[in-house]
Amino acid sequence: MKYFFGIALFAIGLAITGWHGYKWWEESTVVTVDRTAARSVSQHWNDSNIQKSLQRYTTSEDRTRVSSTQIFRKGEKVGELTIPKLEKIYPVFWGTDKQTLKNGVGMYASETMKQPGQLGHTGLAGHRDTVFTGLDDMQPGDRIYLDFQDIFYEYQIRKTWITDADDRSVLIEKQTPTLTLTTCYPFDFIGSAPNRYIIQAELIGKHVKEESTT
Repeated sequence: MKYFFGIALFAIGLAITGWHGYKWWEESTVVTVDRTAARSVSQHWNDSNIQKSLQRYTTSEDRTRVSSTQIFRKGEKVGELTIPKLEKIYPVFWGTDKQTLKNGVGMYASETMKQPGQLGHTGLAGHRDTVFTGLDDMQPGDRIYLDFQDIFYEYQIRKTWITDADDRSVLIEKQTPTLTLTTCYPFDFIGSAPNRYIIQAELIGKHVKEESTT
């Protein structure tokens, strides 16, 4: 009897491990790993010289766009994030709830966080062990690109740091157009990680999707 009970427990454990492994694989494969495609987003992707940040308003069109907010459904795909240095392209979805983050990168939806077109503080979140693996290889000066509503927003990393999981000061309102990426830390931690890894970048350029990058 004990023998069959042990076999049953082993089979259950194997099934659970297999299921979790499959879900990990499924979440990981939403990211497109394509060196050529990721680095074709800009001929200047590898220029780490610090560029001047754009001001919130640069044209009258910006003032109109900032005053309007697009309405999205939770879990709706809203754009793509490209990180040439990591050779990856990530789907971006509206919201940061558990289910949405299974599909890819989530965009924070709150009173303090803005959509990219509003030229305020935009936040993106992703799991450290699936979509955002390797994010800790990014350094100040590296460039990040966000395609949102047919406009490419080009950001340059200003700083990275580690903070407590409960630190809400990371997601505060900003006047300078800023992109913040958040994920759990340590990257190799088993279980619920106690900290958060933060990348903060500022907007240095933007152009309509159909145009070539300058």
